[in-house]
Amino acid sequence: MANKYNGLDELRRKKALLKSEVDQLESLLSFDNAKESLSVLTHGFTDNFLKEVVDEDGEPTVAFKTKEIVDSVADTVKNTFIKKDNIIDFAQSELGSSLAENAIKLIIVGFVGNYAKKSLENTSVKKKLIGMALIYLAPSILRFIREKLQEFHKNGRVSSLEQLI
Repeated sequence: MANKYNGLDELRRKKALLKSEVDQLESLLSFDNAKESLSVLTHGFTDNFLKEVVDEDGEPTVAFKTKEIVDSVADTVKNTFIKKDNIIDFAQSELGSSLAENAIKLIIVGFVGNYAKKSLENTSVKKKLIGMALIYLAPSILRFIREKLQEFHKNGRVSSLEQLI
């Protein structure tokens, strides 16, 4: 033994303290009181979200406080997305820009598709021709415009790099 004890009584007291400490830890790990055990394991995080309820057999069980959970999640989401810096960072990220581009594409396709459908269902020959043109010509025209915009952006980047050099 590395520690020296003054007497046998002191050693017995230490032994009793250690036994009681081990018993407390065993009761926590055996989930005799589930709420208290979870509180210890999560360092008190679950205290706000759990409540003890007595079931029909008279035994205590643990239940969720759904209102507190929903409020906590809502506050976290609100605080995360409402901050101006977070919105700007998301919009400037690749994910945000690709989501915006895809949303714009879907909106344009929706409007053009609905207009073409209404035009085709119309009795006027002129409107039917416009609807047919939208269906057959619009995709190629939009593809051509997109290619030209990409070339313009590429040329703009090249010219700005040339100015830097």
